[in-house]
Amino acid sequence: MKGQKGLKRIVVTAKDVQLITGKKDKGSRNLLKKIKMAFNKSKESFVTFDEFCIYTGLEMEDVKQFIKDI
Repeated sequence: MKGQKGLKRIVVTAKDVQLITGKKDKGSRNLLKKIKMAFNKSKESFVTFDEFCIYTGLEMEDVKQFIKDI
């Protein structure tokens, strides 16, 4: 997968949440935990950008302004 141009990621990280919302690390991790609970996901599961946008009510286009590789 390394070196593949145009490859986009779909998983939200705590760092992404920090950039988008301005929350600190713990608040970002807590938000991801709440999103996982809302979507009935296990704690090992990932949160997608679509799920993040649905849960927060943010538009994907607004989120893309903060995260360049999605």
